[in-house]
Amino acid sequence: MAFESLTQKLGDIFKKLRGKGKLSEADVNQAMKEVRLALLEADVNFKVVKDLISRITQRAIGQEVMESLTPAQHVIKIVNEELTALMGSEQSKISFSKDITVIMLVGLQGSGKTTTCGKLGNLLSKEGKRPLLVAADIYRPAAITQLQVVGEKLKLPVFSMGQQNPVDISKASVEYAKKHNYNVVIIDTAGRLHIDDELMDELSNIREAVNPSEILLVVDSMTGQDAVNVAQEFNRRLALTGLILTKLDGDSRGGAALSIKAVTGCPIKFVGMGEKLDDLEVFHPDRMASRILGMGDVLTLIEKATQDLDLKKAKELEQKLKTQTFDLNDFLEQLTQVKKMGSFDQILNMIPGFSLQKLKGVEFDDKELVRIEAIINSMTPEERSNPSIINGSRRKRIALGSGCSIQDVNRLLKQYDQTKKIIKQFTGMEKSRKKSKRRFPFFGL
Repeated sequence: MAFESLTQKLGDIFKKLRGKGKLSEADVNQAMKEVRLALLEADVNFKVVKDLISRITQRAIGQEVMESLTPAQHVIKIVNEELTALMGSEQSKISFSKDITVIMLVGLQGSGKTTTCGKLGNLLSKEGKRPLLVAADIYRPAAITQLQVVGEKLKLPVFSMGQQNPVDISKASVEYAKKHNYNVVIIDTAGRLHIDDELMDELSNIREAVNPSEILLVVDSMTGQDAVNVAQEFNRRLALTGLILTKLDGDSRGGAALSIKAVTGCPIKFVGMGEKLDDLEVFHPDRMASRILGMGDVLTLIEKATQDLDLKKAKELEQKLKTQTFDLNDFLEQLTQVKKMGSFDQILNMIPGFSLQKLKGVEFDDKELVRIEAIINSMTPEERSNPSIINGSRRKRIALGSGCSIQDVNRLLKQYDQTKKIIKQFTGMEKSRKKSKRRFPFFGL
């Protein structure tokens, strides 16, 4: 995730605060200096950082914190609240019209606009809407074909008029939607390598022709402060209603997500969290703040689990957890299930108390999943149900049978052991929950 480095640094800062017990004004000021540096290194706009630190400091040296029995927790709570406010406080929803909602997607070339068009259509379709995707980018080679391929994969209709005028295409698409009972029109407009008057004039003409309910700027979060600058210019020329940040799952520093609302005044409405066509999430400022502070995001995790996981299999897993009979067959099944929800590291970042730092060397991607499946299928039923019997000679045979190396087999068994440790921790949470009559609403616990 984009905030992984920032999350780790903030976690270290707050750990030091917790170790102090009572906090002095000097303690708070020192912590805020470190927070300021961490934010700047994450590529957050320096003016935004200055204002944010000022607000946090003013609240953190107040009487309520200084006299609290848990002052460090109060400071973290303040940081959480201020980060949430910085990103918009509350979820900003799509403004739907009574008849047809027209959404214009705008942005620079390479921001992921065409793919996002499909992702947004897919998300709205799951919410019961009937979206029509519109191929209005006539300039980029294969842009129309790309949207048609995306639409076919998602079983969403795509309106196209070939290389005709984008304004005419946009107008005709709305009329087509009216005749064919589509209630959302998503227009994929042309991007440019640089903002120019020709591009902006064309977008303004489309806006005048179709009177969109939403004009959403798609920006690549990996471009950092450039994304903020682009958003400012598009907003000045088009009066944006919202933003979609793509590639927030990448190794960017995440500063755009923290800066862009404060600088432009435009709310972030969606974030792209992966390359799959269902990897678009509604943006919740409070949930993102919790992720950044390492507090997890249980609500999003629950939503993903409800949407993507097989509930019958989840019940079976719950029973196996209780009886501690989780074997390699279950391990493979759970990896397959979890991959439906997103990448493994994304899921871990949503679980309070877990982080990639705690599971270094344990990575699962699509290729790894194929390799794991081949290795497990090369085992005997006894080996799958009782991996502890897999000695050196068995590992050699399994590697040969799966077409993998012995190192691959060793890595799989290590990953399995790590997963069992996670399950053991969840089981411990379940016991604590029963004692305290609290409920952990994820993974069946």
